[in-house]
Amino acid sequence: MKKIFGLLLSLMMLVACQDDGRKELMSQPKQEKLPDSIQVLKGDFVYGADAAVIRGENFVYGVTLDSMSKKLAEEIAPLKSDDFEMVPVTVKAKIVPNPEQEGWKEVIEIQQILEIPESISEKDTIENKKKDKE
Repeated sequence: MKKIFGLLLSLMMLVACQDDGRKELMSQPKQEKLPDSIQVLKGDFVYGADAAVIRGENFVYGVTLDSMSKKLAEEIAPLKSDDFEMVPVTVKAKIVPNPEQEGWKEVIEIQQILEIPESISEKDTIENKKKDKE
């Protein structure tokens, strides 16, 4: 009887003194699902000598100056009446943290140009968009 009691007591001690580190290893946390960083963005695009920006209804991103952004700037150049006119475009882009830590927290790398208007109508200008909201 003493042997059984001693065996049960030692078994209970081993189970009760389990290491917290082992408990954490045994219970795996649920992995958080991250949203896809490649998205289709529709907004107004402007390209300058040292910066490019795309602005949508509820976002503003800096654009990395690479071959795709330069290609987009060349394609919209005939549509612009001045250097600072914004042209509505649709692009597929990857959202990445800004490596320069200046300006925007996140910038986009354009992966694909999906849509560029053939011409800019009066309806697409910033002043008319503001009037439509009022």
